[in-house]
Amino acid sequence: MPATAVEAEGLVKTFGSTRALDGVDLLIPDGTVLGLLGPNGAGKTTCVRILSTLLRPDSGRATVAGVDVLADPDGVRRRIGLSGQFAAVDENLTGFENLYMVARLYGMSRASSRSRARQLLSRFRLEEAAERPAKGYSGGMRRRLDLAGALVAEPPVVVLDEPTTGLDPRGRLDTWEVIGELVTDGASVLLTTQYLEEADRLADTIAVLDRGGVIARGSSDELKAKVGGERLELVIEDPIHLPDAMRVLAGIGSGEPSLDEQAQRVGVLVDGGAKSLVEALRRLDLESVMVVDVRLHRPTLDDVFLALTGHAAEIPAVQSSEGAGE
Repeated sequence: MPATAVEAEGLVKTFGSTRALDGVDLLIPDGTVLGLLGPNGAGKTTCVRILSTLLRPDSGRATVAGVDVLADPDGVRRRIGLSGQFAAVDENLTGFENLYMVARLYGMSRASSRSRARQLLSRFRLEEAAERPAKGYSGGMRRRLDLAGALVAEPPVVVLDEPTTGLDPRGRLDTWEVIGELVTDGASVLLTTQYLEEADRLADTIAVLDRGGVIARGSSDELKAKVGGERLELVIEDPIHLPDAMRVLAGIGSGEPSLDEQAQRVGVLVDGGAKSLVEALRRLDLESVMVVDVRLHRPTLDDVFLALTGHAAEIPAVQSSEGAGE
C-alpha cells in the first residue's frame, strides 16, 4: 500500500440544523491528486477547512501528512500549503513583500526568503509587478500571488480550494502546469473545483460530494463507466422545435434530456449507440424537425455530475479584470 498523505474517516459537521458533512471518508495516497467535486453547498469547503485545521469536526478523525488534525493542528499547518477560494494577500505590501513575509513566518532565513519569493514571482508570471502594492493587482494577479504564497515552504500536502476561479484561460493553464509540477516533485494535492475539465485533467481520483456525503468516487474513467452508454447531442435548426426534440430524445435516451437553448442543442445518454442516433433522426424527420448537427460521444464528467447529482455543474464566471494592470 502506498503511503497516505491525507486520510479522513467519518467526518461530521453541523451548523445549526444544517448537516454540512455527514460521515465523509477521504483518502489521498502520497504523490497523487484528489479532485473533490460537488455543487455549491455540498460540503467541499467545510471539508477543506477541517483538513487545514481551520474548523473542528463534530465527530470523525483525519490525518494530514501523518499528523492528526485534532491532536496536533500546529504540526499539520507546518506540513500544508493552503489556497482558499478568495485570495489572502496583504494589499498594502508589494508582491515580493507578501511572499517574503510568508517565507519569514515559516522560519526561512532572509536570503532564502528573498530567493524563494523571486523564484515564485517568476513561476507565476508576476515579475513585472513584483514591486507594486498588491492593491493595484487585478483579480487574477492576486489569485496567482495567493497560490504562490501557498507554495513558499514547498509543503508535502497542498490544499487548493477552487484555485482557478476567476482566472482567464491562460491563467488556468499556468496553474494546471504548476499543479502538475507539484505532483512530479512529490507533493500530494487536495483540489476542490467546479471545473469538470480541471478534475478530468489533473485528478488521479475524484470524489463527488452532494448534501454532505460522498456519493461516488473513482478515477475519471471509472466514473464515466458508471454512467454507461454514449451521449447523443443534436443541434436543431429552428428553436421553436426544441420541445419536440426534447420529447423525442426522452423516448430514446436512458435518462433525462438536457437542453442548451442558446446553442439550440439537446442531448441525452443512450445505450444503443449508432442505432439510437438513427432512430432519433428518423423520429425527428417524422416530426419535421430539421437537425443541423449531430454528435455521438463517450460520457464526460459533466454527464457524470448530472447523473449523480441531478443537475449540471455550476461553472464560475471568469473575471474580466484578469489582464488589467499586467
